[in-house]
Amino acid sequence: MALYTPQAAAADARRTVLTTSGRSRERTPRSLVFVVLLWFSLLVAFATLVALLVHTLVDGLPRLDGRLFSEYPSSRPEEAGARPAVLGSLWVIGTTAVLAVPLGVAAAVHLEEFADRDKWWNRLIEVNISNLSAVPAIIYGMLALGSLALLGVTQKNIVVGGAVALGMLILPVIIISTREALRAVPRELRDGSLAVGASDLQTTWRITLPAALPGIATGTILALSRALGEAAPLLLLGGLVFLSFDPNGLLSQFTTMPIQIFSWTSQPQAEFHTLAAAASILLMGILLLMNGTAIYIRNRSQKRW
Repeated sequence: MALYTPQAAAADARRTVLTTSGRSRERTPRSLVFVVLLWFSLLVAFATLVALLVHTLVDGLPRLDGRLFSEYPSSRPEEAGARPAVLGSLWVIGTTAVLAVPLGVAAAVHLEEFADRDKWWNRLIEVNISNLSAVPAIIYGMLALGSLALLGVTQKNIVVGGAVALGMLILPVIIISTREALRAVPRELRDGSLAVGASDLQTTWRITLPAALPGIATGTILALSRALGEAAPLLLLGGLVFLSFDPNGLLSQFTTMPIQIFSWTSQPQAEFHTLAAAASILLMGILLLMNGTAIYIRNRSQKRW
């Protein structure tokens, strides 16, 4: 009878690990085909994105000048600009931030720090928030339209109406990102604050929220950048595609950059398509700036607990 040597035991152990971990199947033809198809799909998507960006830059750079910021829309493309759209985007996104950010942060703090997770209604709210984050944007436009109609508002295309639609769109995102930031704060900080006599509210206000602020700011900026690029809910509210005055208040009519780009791309003249490409470059620049700010805040203020 052959002896069971240590070398044989080690070989059996290696075979057992390979069998249980599934590594022995990594080099099968099926897995290799899947990996090749996966990388090919990523390459095609990346190449398409690069081609689209290059095409937009080549078309829009000649028209990315001062007239784009200072002139109003016109039937003559050489005289047209996106001034009302830029100002309207600032008005709508600013109002959206005022409406959605405090409410979203407060809801996240309540659900994460004070709500009883054993209660069925709190669990139901959490499930609904997760589901609402995946609802198409047009649904929020319909909800805002119905809400304004119930309130008796006859003019739907106003700044506050667009802000309500976009606020409902990004509210679940703000709540989820804020809760994740609060979860990242170590429990020991809360326990230490409570141990010295602070109340739950004082601990949340003075310890938990300041520690979670970088994550909250990052999630909020990313949510607002998503709202900045939305056009479907605002078009449903009657967003104007031709505006010859500056928005000047919450009840003012407005247009935004995505709506203006949509209007110019629907025109048959090639000059309007060049204008749309220039406005798209401007919009992408703003979005990159917002996303870069979020990344900077995260990297600058992130703490290692």
